Amino acid sequence: MLLEINDLAVEVSGKQVLEDIDLHIGEGETHVLLGPNGSGKSTLFMSILGFPKYKVTNGEIIFKGEDITNLNTTERVKKGIGVSFQNPPAIRGVKLMDLLKVESGQAIEDDELSPEMMELSYKMKLDERFLERDVNLGFSGGEVKRSEILQLLAQKPDFIMFDEPDSGVDIENVELLAEQINILLDKHKKPGLREKSGLLITHLGYILNFVNADTANVLMDGRIACSGSPAEIMEDIRKEGFKGCVECCKVH
Repeated sequence: MLLEINDLAVEVSGKQVLEDIDLHIGEGETHVLLGPNGSGKSTLFMSILGFPKYKVTNGEIIFKGEDITNLNTTERVKKGIGVSFQNPPAIRGVKLMDLLKVESGQAIEDDELSPEMMELSYKMKLDERFLERDVNLGFSGGEVKRSEILQLLAQKPDFIMFDEPDSGVDIENVELLAEQINILLDKHKKPGLREKSGLLITHLGYILNFVNADTANVLMDGRIACSGSPAEIMEDIRKEGFKGCVECCKVH
C-alpha cells in the first residue's frame, strides 16, 4: 500500500467529524471519495495533509510504510504528497512563474521556465503573460484549476489528492484538466506499470466521465458507508441519491 489509513478519528474545534475511517490505496491505484456536502470529505483531505486544525484522536496514517500521523504538512509534501485545492488562496507578490520554478527544482534566479515547464504551461493554456501574474490573484475558476494542475505537473508527487476538480468549471476545462490528471496518475501506462496514485474527492462525480477510478468510497456522516465499483456506486447514487447510502450505513 502507498497510503494506509487505519481506524482514523478526527476532531475539528472539539467536534468529532471522522470516525472509524479505513482507507487503503495501493501503488498505481486511483480512488474516488464521494459524499454529500458536510459528510467529512474535506476533513479527511485536510487530515491526510496534516493541517493543524484537524486533530487526529485515534488511528494512524501510513505513507510509503512510514507513520506520518504526527508529521507536519511540509514534511508530508516532501515525502511525495501533492494536492490540488478546490479554492486555493491568492498569493500577492508571488508570481506563478517563480512558484513553478521552486516546485520544479529550478533556480528562481533563472530568467525563464525550463522548456519542459513552458510546454506544459502552453498545454494548460497558460502563456507567458499569465505566468507573470501573482498566484491566483484575479484568476477565473478555470484558470485557478489549470494553475493547480500545472503546479502538480511541476512537483511530480507520488500520491495526489484532487479536491472537487470538476466543480465550477465548464466542459472544455474539465476535459483539459482530466487529460493532465490522467498523465499525473500514469493512466497512459499499463496498469502493472503505474506508480502514481491518487484520491479524487468529488460531490458530483462528473470527473469520472474522464478519469477512470479503480475504487469508489462513499463517506456519510464521517464514516465510510461503502466501497466498491465506481460505475455501480455512481449508478446507485444517480438513481437514489445519497439516501441509498444512508440505508447502507444503517445496515452496517
